[in-house]
Amino acid sequence: MSKTNDRQYFEDFAAGQVYASGRLQVNEQAIIAFAKQFDPQPYHLDDAAARTTIFGGLAASGWHTAAMTMRLMVDGEFRPAGGIIGVGFDQLSWPRPVRPGDELRAESEIIEVRPSKSRADRGMIRVRTTTYNQNGEAVQVFTGNLIVPRRSAGETA
Repeated sequence: MSKTNDRQYFEDFAAGQVYASGRLQVNEQAIIAFAKQFDPQPYHLDDAAARTTIFGGLAASGWHTAAMTMRLMVDGEFRPAGGIIGVGFDQLSWPRPVRPGDELRAESEIIEVRPSKSRADRGMIRVRTTTYNQNGEAVQVFTGNLIVPRRSAGETA
């Protein structure tokens, strides 16, 4: 399917569906550039300084990991109509640091689908997205709540 015709509406989602992403290579320059602008702490800025911290070496900011995960999701199989519109998180964790040279991928699993009680044109889905490194180790896990439009009366699947 082309990226413009493969959008999914509320009616297309069911608990248990899993969507994959492509892969994204992480490099030291990107880790440092993000940290300089948004999270300027030593363990994100300088490998030598980071070696003396609990990270034991340069690590990407968790917020950088979240941003990279968002990119993976937007470019991946998970394609809700209207875009990935989040209204909040139930949970967010970073079980392992992301390092220079890591190759990330994400999987999004639908865990709940419920119609809106107040808006007939949309529903809510809960999605657990896990970002993995090249060794299959989780580096980020979050459960997000998303708004997804319903298919209008004249649209077909």
